[in-house]
Amino acid sequence: MTETLPEAKAAPPAPPPAPTARSTNPYIGILGVFLGAGAATLNSRLISVGLADIRGALGYGFDEGSWLPTALNMAMMFSGVFVVFVNSLYGQRRILLPAAAVFTVTSVLLPFAPNYWTMVALLVVAGVASGTFYSLTLTFVLTALPKRLIIFGIAAYAADIVFVSNFASLLEGWYIERLSWHWIFWTAAVLTPLMMIGVYFGVPRRQQPGPRPNWYGFAYFSLGLALLYAALDQGERLDWLHSGTIVAMSAAGLFLLGATVVRRLRQPNPTLVLSFLNRRNTIILALSIFVFKFVHLATIILVPGFLGNIRQYRSLETGHALAWVAVPMFAVVWLVAVLVVHTSSRLVLSAGLTTVAVAVWICGHVDSSWAGNNFELVELLLATGLAATYVGLVGSIVLEGLEAGALASPTNAATFAGFMHFIRIFGGQVGVAVMTRFISVRERYHSNLLGLHVDAGSWLTDERLRMLTGGLLPGSTGPEEAHARAVGILSQQVRAQAYTLSIADGFTLAAWMAVAYLLLMVFLRANKISYGQLRNMQ
Repeated sequence: MTETLPEAKAAPPAPPPAPTARSTNPYIGILGVFLGAGAATLNSRLISVGLADIRGALGYGFDEGSWLPTALNMAMMFSGVFVVFVNSLYGQRRILLPAAAVFTVTSVLLPFAPNYWTMVALLVVAGVASGTFYSLTLTFVLTALPKRLIIFGIAAYAADIVFVSNFASLLEGWYIERLSWHWIFWTAAVLTPLMMIGVYFGVPRRQQPGPRPNWYGFAYFSLGLALLYAALDQGERLDWLHSGTIVAMSAAGLFLLGATVVRRLRQPNPTLVLSFLNRRNTIILALSIFVFKFVHLATIILVPGFLGNIRQYRSLETGHALAWVAVPMFAVVWLVAVLVVHTSSRLVLSAGLTTVAVAVWICGHVDSSWAGNNFELVELLLATGLAATYVGLVGSIVLEGLEAGALASPTNAATFAGFMHFIRIFGGQVGVAVMTRFISVRERYHSNLLGLHVDAGSWLTDERLRMLTGGLLPGSTGPEEAHARAVGILSQQVRAQAYTLSIADGFTLAAWMAVAYLLLMVFLRANKISYGQLRNMQ
């Protein structure tokens, strides 16, 4: 019997080939995230400018309606900073696709909300979802584009935001005149699926997760900011610290920020390196975001407020007076980007702010006879200055981040981006609160001064009343009614003049804010790199 040889040991089966990652096109991804940022900005602006139409359609009171945009923006504040650090763990794709799907569904459902609290809840969900769009846009653009094209990505980013901000009033007015108030919400539901397509085919999957954030610390911080945001947003309406609601939200917000500090000291967050921000240039350039948001209020609050309250413009008429500058603004950003390559982003920022200061200083001479056409040339000058300022400031911030090593690690990138987005979101609301409070105080001041010259018994007042009474007499039942109507008209004229003077003061304040920041820029240290040098890199 022959001996049988033992069977050769079978070789282990070869492991299956790793699945190849789906190839993505970064330019499609950039288009997708730009659509997301534009949709989030447009949605917020449409709800703000269309609030009166929403209240009228749903029968909400003024106090109830005022909380609708506040609820949306509180939720955007909560997720806007938080998501920058979550991105370091999961990546943009795993955040943006689910968030966009949720935002689309809630935008479709919002007009059908059966009651007020359901609408508030849906707005909170929509705000948390859409707050991720804007915050992750520039982060992806900076990592996806070759360095030589970064400045043009910044220009597209600026064009996306400033175009939408100027276009919202016209679009909302057109919806009310031609379609329905439902489209205030449904516009986002149309744009966001297009964003999802761009993200799906353009944003790659993250192969390895990054460091895990300290969820409790970020939750405390984000919720604290959201509460402080609401206090600032509702403060003027509720008379600030005379309101228990404002006091409660402010106290709770400050308490949560204190809890964040304690959490930081006891358990440092691996995705947050505060020492990275200990740079003079970083702080000064971050303040440029606040200054830009403040002077931008000229086109968001001051001009629309004047046209609506003094000239009684409807939303569509205000939109026509403002939206046309979006087209030259869209063209200017590309010219500014080319100029940055051949000069300096800080020089462009300075020139842009100087132009804005001149434009708002001219608007500071507004009087009650002005109408939409009186603002046209100034709006064009202001649009040019804002476009140059935005490209210059974002360009300078990006250069500072590159020079400081913000893109060297996910932790540095999250810290740098999170700080800038905090200034953008929260600092912008601080600017709105300061401006609205300033206008309110100055209106009362001018009303008191004008009232000193409109005393009963003064011959000037009596002469004015006699002229008004004579003009109103043919349409009145008698001299008594004509005189009462004349007194009412004179009172309205005094209020209109006081409001006009307060708007002029607001423009002047914006001009001085720009001048103050131009002086602060003297303390910026010179950059070691420029966009001219980046142009030669791959």
